Amino acid sequence: MTLNIRTITVAVVLAASASSLACTAFAADKPGLTEAYVAEPMPPIFKVMNSPLDGPIYTTLEGRTLYSWPRKELRNGGTADMKGSASNCDDVKTTENAGLMSPYPGGLELPDLDTRPTCAQAWPPVIAASDAKPVGKWTLIPRHDKSLQWAYNGQVLYTSNLDKHGGDTLGGSKGGNRRDGGDSPASRYPIGPAADVPGQFIVEQDNAGRALMLANGTTVYAFDGDSPNKSNCNDLCARQWTPVFAPEIGTLKRKEWSVVKRKTGESQWAYRGQPLYTFTGDAAPSVRDGLDVPGWHLAFTQTAPAWPKSFTVQDTRGGVVLADARGHTIYVYGCGDDSVDQLSCDHPDMSQAYRLAVCGGGDPVRCAKMFPYVVAAKNETSVNAIWTVMDIDPKTGHRAQPGQADALRVWAYRDRPVYTFVRDERPGTARAQAWGEFNGARNGFFAFWLRLQMTGRVI
Repeated sequence: MTLNIRTITVAVVLAASASSLACTAFAADKPGLTEAYVAEPMPPIFKVMNSPLDGPIYTTLEGRTLYSWPRKELRNGGTADMKGSASNCDDVKTTENAGLMSPYPGGLELPDLDTRPTCAQAWPPVIAASDAKPVGKWTLIPRHDKSLQWAYNGQVLYTSNLDKHGGDTLGGSKGGNRRDGGDSPASRYPIGPAADVPGQFIVEQDNAGRALMLANGTTVYAFDGDSPNKSNCNDLCARQWTPVFAPEIGTLKRKEWSVVKRKTGESQWAYRGQPLYTFTGDAAPSVRDGLDVPGWHLAFTQTAPAWPKSFTVQDTRGGVVLADARGHTIYVYGCGDDSVDQLSCDHPDMSQAYRLAVCGGGDPVRCAKMFPYVVAAKNETSVNAIWTVMDIDPKTGHRAQPGQADALRVWAYRDRPVYTFVRDERPGTARAQAWGEFNGARNGFFAFWLRLQMTGRVI
């Protein structure tokens, strides 16, 4: 996969893509900018909540997010839950490495067995009452102990012990820094209703928000020069920016969607009053080269929560990244625990052995030098439920004890600390991108991309 590097100036990139992303990132906190969804029958013990990161999600009545764990076939075996089958997440503590795509053979003892939870402790199954009845896509599948577990679309459901507040999706996410390549581990996803969009569209989630795309993956744009429900992109403009045409008949009314008449008399889709377009310069699905043109931006159903005000946005050879106050690229760490449980080993409440092995050969001091935490200033506090400040014990990587003298106040994304890299000497470098096992797919560090541009793929 080769980088699609365009010969454009840094000033244009920052003006057209980085700065527009920075501005829209704050809009999600305003009322009304949440994603509309298609209501469907559901059991009375569940409801829909809006996650600031993942959009509409299903939760229990208490607000605990529901997750599935879809089966993942790897080169040397599979893991997670098969559709329509009983859960593979039970109360038996896993003690040995399964060897799934790991550089280590199966059978090695897993780390931190004294504190390691069972799969069902980390991911409590959603158990149904004895008199529960299936409803629509919601069904009941027996567990190995004969109890009934709720399932959605054939996938049995769990909650996460990492979620602390209603609508949290700390256990897993639909997008952002999620990795789904062939070498990546099985992942858990929050489930939710379908976005209420016309059939020509889908919603794609990344670190900037939940953006509209055509069903084939083509990027959709809106134009600052348009008027509400009126396209001002005609003639020469329309040759470069193709209107997304709406059907002449059978157009259903949807919340926040409208159809506008163009100068030529053709019908064009508009979302929240903004006529929609594709860009002829986008060479492949998911490419976003239109962001390099001033005045054009993505059409978000909802934007990502605001990051800390001290952070900056930087242009790199590979795209646009979030960076600290000095302009140094911010990295997130991801880990797929190589066992049948696939526990959340990227979280500070879980084992740190994997992260320490990748960033410092098991040495916490070396690790802290290679990937320093992004320390929060004394006057900085948590911004929202996604960007928070936490106290970390630098010797262990776990949460610090109350009053611990050497604790570090660090920034965290989704309750997980973020880092910089010692070899990024200046703004605009991201040398630790995909640093880790299998290019970071199973255990490693990734830059916090606001726009990572590669041929046919954007993360």
